Amino acid sequence: MDPIALQAGQVNLQTSQMQKKISPNEAQSAFATSLKNAIHSVNDAQVQSNLKTEQLAKGEIDNLHDVMITAKKASITLQTAVEVQGKAVDAYKEIMRMQV
Repeated sequence: MDPIALQAGQVNLQTSQMQKKISPNEAQSAFATSLKNAIHSVNDAQVQSNLKTEQLAKGEIDNLHDVMITAKKASITLQTAVEVQGKAVDAYKEIMRMQV
């Protein structure tokens, strides 16, 4: 699942939350599933990039443009995941500083 789809999933989750109340356990489960899907998406992009790079090095494929596009997609996906992780850590730290 790419980051755009992840955001769309969050919007759908928020919309469904407005329509019906879900339990904290269900919300946690939905969030965990979304997070796992996003991590798998990042990993799949990296694996696909590595596979195409290997194939190019072995001479099995000769479309350099396709290899470079796949590598750039994997790079952007990983950078986005790292940025999201940083924002999540910052949000967690901010919440922990709040006084109740």
